[in-house]
Parts: sequence; structure tokens; C-alpha cells
Amino acid sequence: MNRRNILFAVAGGAALLIGSKWFGDSAIEPAVAYEVEKPDAEWRKLLTPSQYDVLRRHGTERAGSSALDHEKRKGVFICAGCDLPLFSSEAKFDSGTGWPSFWAPIDKKNIEEHGDFSLGMSRTAVSCRRCDAHLGHVFDDGPRPTGLRYCMNSAAMKFVKGVIS
Repeated sequence: MNRRNILFAVAGGAALLIGSKWFGDSAIEPAVAYEVEKPDAEWRKLLTPSQYDVLRRHGTERAGSSALDHEKRKGVFICAGCDLPLFSSEAKFDSGTGWPSFWAPIDKKNIEEHGDFSLGMSRTAVSCRRCDAHLGHVFDDGPRPTGLRYCMNSAAMKFVKGVIS
């Protein structure tokens, strides 16, 4: 085999690996199964356009547009897609960002964190463990005791008054 053939073989193998990553070849990276899975058409029926954009398309609502940012009552913030308890009002704080912010989730097992490199930035995205709904992002500039700021979209959550987990 000459050098040219070796280069073509290496380039072809790299293209297959990159292509499978981009197009989701399940032989290389298996799909994750979630407890709550629905066809896209059903999500569109169940969610408002704003909720659909945030939860299913990884959108972000405008800063300052969130009714839940100013929610001060005792209660629990649950996933708008599947009602999984996510954050307690006891961990909520005013970050001044225009989005509801929390220093910790109710249970770390209820969320998933993964790299988000969209918009030319490196951030950590937060999603619901049960239905894979995009919730927002977590940053390391929060208050004690964790030093974290879970900056969530209000469209991704519903508030249940009086229930503390």
C-alpha cells in the first residue's frame, strides 16, 4: 500500500467517525432512553410555543421576561415537560440576571449536566433527567454554600406553591 492509499484510508476513517458523531450513528454513540419520551408532534400539543422552544429546541427566553424570576412564595419548581421536582424555593436567590436562579437542585439525580458549546461559548447546560427537557445553564459564580448559579428558563418550569421537598 503506498502513501496515497494510506492517507485516503485515514481520511476516510476520520470522516466516518466525524460523520457518525454529527448524524448520530447509534453504533458508535448509543441513544439515551428517557422515562418520558414523546413524539415531537405530541410535545408541540402539550407545550406552549415558548415552552416548546426552550424545552425541546434548547432556546432561551429573554432576560427579565420571566414571571418566575420574581416568585417569592414557598414551594417547588417542577419540570414543565414531566412534573419532576427540580428546585426548591429555599435554594432560590436573586442573581440580578433576569432569570430564576438557584444555588442547588432538590436532588442532583433529577438533572443532567452536559457541555454546551453553542453561540461560540463554553457553558454547562442543564436538562431534566426524566424527559431530557432543556432547563438552562449552571455557572460557578453563585452564593454559598455551593458557589453555583443554576440559571433557569421560567418557561422550562412550573411553580407548585406550598410544597417543599
